[in-house]
Formats: sequence, structure tokens, C-alpha cells
Amino acid sequence: MSGCSGEAHRRRRSGLTEVGIGSQKSDVGGQTSQMSVMRSEQKLKRVNSAKELAVYRLAHELAMEVYELSKHFPTEERFALTTQIRRSLRSVCLNLREAWAKRRYEAHFISKLTDSDGENSETDSSLDFARDCEYISAGEHQALTRKCENIGRMLGQMMKKSESFLITE
Repeated sequence: MSGCSGEAHRRRRSGLTEVGIGSQKSDVGGQTSQMSVMRSEQKLKRVNSAKELAVYRLAHELAMEVYELSKHFPTEERFALTTQIRRSLRSVCLNLREAWAKRRYEAHFISKLTDSDGENSETDSSLDFARDCEYISAGEHQALTRKCENIGRMLGQMMKKSESFLITE
């Protein structure tokens, strides 16, 4: 059971997890102190929707931020970079929602997370073009791509620890 007590394993598999990227508990020699169990349970929260995940909230925040910035892109970019960057950002969130809906099947779950990560990488590239065309400043680019990096890390951790998000009921 990957070093978890039966109860901890059941919680993980049923969606009772950290709101961030999941939780991993370990027992040393099969023993867990009462204090660490209490601390762990305080950190645990049942996640009922992908919208509650930190990665979803960050991706949504980034999408809204870029949406506002892209309002000032030149009109000739309306059907090119503007729509492309908005679409890829929305797809990060949409693919996360699809992944969440497919938690019964690990391969489907990971596949949709991979799609979300790909859209996040596409967004990062679009931000490079926006900077290079001087539609956004170097400082705005740095702040936005930092968020893309964080989203990518969170998605990577979800894929690595996918088992802790699955439903097995």
C-alpha cells in the first residue's frame, strides 16, 4: 500500500487530498504518531471539484490576467496571437476539468493532464511572441511565464502522483 495505512490509502483514493497537488504520508516501521495524524488530517480536505485545486486557480488567474493584457494587442493580431493565447490558456483549465472528471481511469486522467501541460507550454511560447513583438513588457513577460512554470510544475506533480487523485469506488 505504498507505505500508507489502510485508512490513509482509502482517503487518498476517494479524493480526500490536499487542495494543492495531493498528499503523501509515510509510516516509519508501520507506526504513525497521533500528532502527525492529527496534523495531516488538518491539512486534508475533500476536493470536490477541479476548481478547488491550486493549479486550476492559478491557471484561471493567469488566463484572466492575459485576457486583460491581450485587449491591448494590435487589431491585426485579433485572429492570430490574441485568440491563440486566450484559447491555450482556457484549454489549460478545461483540460484540468476533463482530467478531474476522468479520475476513475488513470491513463485518461494522465492523458488530460498531459494535454493541459501541452497547452500551458503553448501559452508560454505565445507569451514569448507577445514580448518579442513588444505587446507586453519584459517585466510582464517574466511574471506571466513564472506562473506558467509553476502551473507546469504542479501538473507534473499531479501526473507523478496520479494515484492519489484516482477514484476507486
